[in-house]
Amino acid sequence: MKRVFGVKKDKEPPPSINDASDRVEINKRGETVDEKIKRLDVELSRYKEQIKKTRPGPAQEAVKARAMRVLKQKRIRTTSKYTGCVLERYEGQRDMLYNQTFNLDQVSFAAEGIKDAQQTLFIIEN
Repeated sequence: MKRVFGVKKDKEPPPSINDASDRVEINKRGETVDEKIKRLDVELSRYKEQIKKTRPGPAQEAVKARAMRVLKQKRIRTTSKYTGCVLERYEGQRDMLYNQTFNLDQVSFAAEGIKDAQQTLFIIEN
């Protein structure tokens, strides 16, 4: 039977709260999103200068349209008209990542509180 189905592999232990709250990877993703936001800010400031320098007309409107596209990419949470899905842009992604770290910290703090309460109860009973 072992030849047909193989041998059962040892399972890795499930990740603990401390492993999940390891902020290195979440902060790394947050930093990359922050870099993208900074890059879009630079691009927006460049478009703002171009809008000031160009005369009113089709050229200025084209620059304004590009600036609006970058602004939407940066900050707006929109719903796709094709799929109906909510599209999180960079600022929304960054906020979600930081909320995840906050939630993980809260869970680990609560778990530590429960462990402390268990130890206190064990000491009181003995």
